[in-house]
Amino acid sequence: MELSTILALSVILLLTVYIFLSWSRQHGYRSLPPGPTPIPLLGTPKYMHLTDAPKTFPELSQKYGSMFTIWKRSEPVIVLCGYETVKDALINHAEQFSARPIIPVMYVSTKGYGIHGPRWQSIRRFTMTSLRNFGMGKKTMEMRVLAESKYLVKAVSETGGKPFNPVMFMGSAVGNIISSVLFGEHFEYRDEKLQELLLSTSRHIKRFFSLLNTVCNIVPILLKFPIIKERVFKESEFLQKFVTKYIEHHRKTLNPESPRDFIDYFLLKIKEVEHEIDPDICDTSLQMMVVSLLTAGTDTTASTLKFCLVLMAHYPDVQAKVQQEIDEVTKSLRSPEIMDKPQLAYTSAVIHEAQRVLDLAPTALFHAVTEDIKFRGYTIPKGTTVVPFLTSVLQDPSQWETPEVFNPQHFLNEDGQFRTRLAFMPFSAGKRVCLGENLARMELFLLFSALLQKFTFTLPPGTERQDSKYLNLNKVEIIGSSQICAVPRALSK
Repeated sequence: MELSTILALSVILLLTVYIFLSWSRQHGYRSLPPGPTPIPLLGTPKYMHLTDAPKTFPELSQKYGSMFTIWKRSEPVIVLCGYETVKDALINHAEQFSARPIIPVMYVSTKGYGIHGPRWQSIRRFTMTSLRNFGMGKKTMEMRVLAESKYLVKAVSETGGKPFNPVMFMGSAVGNIISSVLFGEHFEYRDEKLQELLLSTSRHIKRFFSLLNTVCNIVPILLKFPIIKERVFKESEFLQKFVTKYIEHHRKTLNPESPRDFIDYFLLKIKEVEHEIDPDICDTSLQMMVVSLLTAGTDTTASTLKFCLVLMAHYPDVQAKVQQEIDEVTKSLRSPEIMDKPQLAYTSAVIHEAQRVLDLAPTALFHAVTEDIKFRGYTIPKGTTVVPFLTSVLQDPSQWETPEVFNPQHFLNEDGQFRTRLAFMPFSAGKRVCLGENLARMELFLLFSALLQKFTFTLPPGTERQDSKYLNLNKVEIIGSSQICAVPRALSK
């Protein structure tokens, strides 16, 4: 390469750096938290991958503190670490941290009508009201889950104690529960339509965290290319078509005097506001909300249930203690119910601790600040993207006695009673807390306790059990492929 070419490239690079630094100073970014030096025009791409980036966050936090800045091209992204910092943002300053940034892939997929778009407040408010009206968190919802637990127990019993992967059964159970809420349908566990739906929701979530999606979020113009757009939105389009069929059927059979499910409630509201100009509650927002609730209400809860069962197979002493507690409370005559929760303190502690160590969502969905805010010594400009690093909360050594160990005592007081922990944030916190948190908590408690009442879960012959003290389990492997055996219990009458 000639000297003149080298000099020209050097000048261009220096000018780019100068423009970038000048632009940053002009926009007040000198007041942002410290962080790795960005590459002009590219930012810090190695820290922006939704799947791999959280692995680097602990090291960055050690170097820069509980708040640091990474860059999406020329846009700053603030990462929050540790319980105190995350709580301060999401709870103490809930309103200021309640916005969402425009995530290009998600925005295009939902057409701006999802709970993550600019219309989120009214859509979320009405969704919460509709779910409550339909029994979410009430006795009617409990009865639905208890009824489904019987189907689940029957399906597991049919394995005859042989090794099986529980993910299909768990997915079918929670898929049926959310389906009954949204569009009033129950499927047989091996129904092709249900299995296709579960597979699609799982792929949809995985694709959201894929490298291709990350690149498209950083360089949105790529979504203009048909071949890329088709790959990115394949699963979301399948889900949207799946949901649209139910919406059309509900519209034809709607009885305003007797709404059957969530879709009916939404359709009635659409009719009520149809005279408004560009209403938030419309056919598009209904489609997007049902898709969002389907994806959020199946894969994550099913994966958590599977993890709980595999943990019991690795920790038989913990499993035996859970079973003893359930037997004492129910006398082996009935299924555990929500009213039993205070007496099933150890069972609840085991479920909560399994969620803590599973750490299924290392980061909350990205937030953004609603206004310029001075926060913990830094000034964050309006609209800046914020990432709450939930792993750092669930493993914060200042909040957990043994953060690296599976230890149900984290959720028990000295008298053996269940205790809540403010640092337990697997569903995030604040104004953007997971919409389905109450349903997920109910499902985990009722389905897990029903299964432990009827079965003892063991590892297949020849499988090595993990050390009973330290949690060395490969969580990704457990969720994806591990098998267990369900041995029926000889319950005393």
